[in-house]
Amino acid sequence: MERLGTGIGWRPEIADAVERMPGIDWVEAVAENVCPGHLPDSLRRLRERGVTVVPHGVSLGLGGADRPDAGRLTALAERAEALGSPLVTEHIAFVRAGGSLTASPHLEAGHLLPVPRTRDALDVLCENVRIAQDALPVPLAVENIAALVCWPGEEMTEGQFLYELADRTGVRLLIDVANLHTNHVNRGEDPSKALAELPLEAIAYVHVAGGFERDGVWHDSHAHPVPRPVLDVLTDLASRVGPPGVLLERDENFPEPAELEAELTTIRRALESGAVERVKTQLRERRAEEPAPAGSGARCHETGAAGATRGASGPPHQEGAGGVGEARQRLGLAQAALLSALVAGTPVPEGFDRVRIGVQARALAAKRADVVAKVAPELPVILGDGYRAAFLGYAQTRPMTAGYRRDALSFAEHLLSAGLPGDSRARRELREWWLERSGPAPRSRRPGHRLARATRRVLLRR
Repeated sequence: MERLGTGIGWRPEIADAVERMPGIDWVEAVAENVCPGHLPDSLRRLRERGVTVVPHGVSLGLGGADRPDAGRLTALAERAEALGSPLVTEHIAFVRAGGSLTASPHLEAGHLLPVPRTRDALDVLCENVRIAQDALPVPLAVENIAALVCWPGEEMTEGQFLYELADRTGVRLLIDVANLHTNHVNRGEDPSKALAELPLEAIAYVHVAGGFERDGVWHDSHAHPVPRPVLDVLTDLASRVGPPGVLLERDENFPEPAELEAELTTIRRALESGAVERVKTQLRERRAEEPAPAGSGARCHETGAAGATRGASGPPHQEGAGGVGEARQRLGLAQAALLSALVAGTPVPEGFDRVRIGVQARALAAKRADVVAKVAPELPVILGDGYRAAFLGYAQTRPMTAGYRRDALSFAEHLLSAGLPGDSRARRELREWWLERSGPAPRSRRPGHRLARATRRVLLRR
């Protein structure tokens, strides 16, 4: 496994600081935010200095019921080649559901949602990973995600699920220790047990990030300092294996560069503490394996349950009934029902915690409002303080069916069709904004064209 060292998530907002930051061996960039033909100057300069850049995808949906989209795979491959990356990464998650597979409306989550740890989901995920591996020019690593919602009827722990995935596909693992902590708080899952079950040799690198707890729910915000419990999970992992790389993620609420550098120092110390424990454990194991003196009565072989089960493997895997095709349909129906409850207000599927579903639904709507405000920053300016309430009201009855840019246009169309906003000047500005962006190409800025548009607006108001 290639040694990456210590890295940080590259974001445009902190690009200059990252370039000046000491001790940065590599960076990770969100794949969908990078254009292969027009790489940001900052990334080009980092590459010229020998800093490794890894594209990190967020929209492939490898855990979804459908096969990976060929266009998205091609785009991910192009970014890996443009950046000269040694690997690419994605998530074990589904991000959309519905469509032809289930004969139901296509829905987009705009967020990474957990797959059920079942044989059906594992069969589908393994096939999707193999499809992605065949399409990519470099190795693929997949990341465990944070989750608020638990699927009913799960058949495996997270560690067992990841072990089988790596064993059956050879895919590498991106282990997010912050997500292990999140699942500990939100789902009662023991991070130490998950680490004990992982194929440690498959780890490509590790993510570390911050979050916060509110009303007993941990929010994996990527906008807060890394807390001690997450660092403790990192130390636990480092006591078992020396990870090839570790990376600090920060997506918003960026602090001063000195604070980020201090966090990286704290992460290095957590790794060093784990490494010390790992060496101590190795020494103890070597001493235990030394031959016992003659006549000491020491046992030379393990006996009992421990000796019988160590290294034992379960029964050979068998595909689910009906093969992967039928597994896809079963998984697709289940994921469509869950996503519809989260974004379209349909009844919560049986077995799910209705309170948690409500919390997740509100979180998805809030994130959707935040991202639309980023991709279309003019909307909060035009609508002022009323933007957020207006968008959340729109989101209650209008699930996202395409990307965020399309969502922004649909939101504007929704308001205009309802005669909103009430302020006539704001309504004119919103209409002009929508007209500028709703056509197949940007509208001309030439004086003659602007005059024609102005004349048309006057005629439409009559």
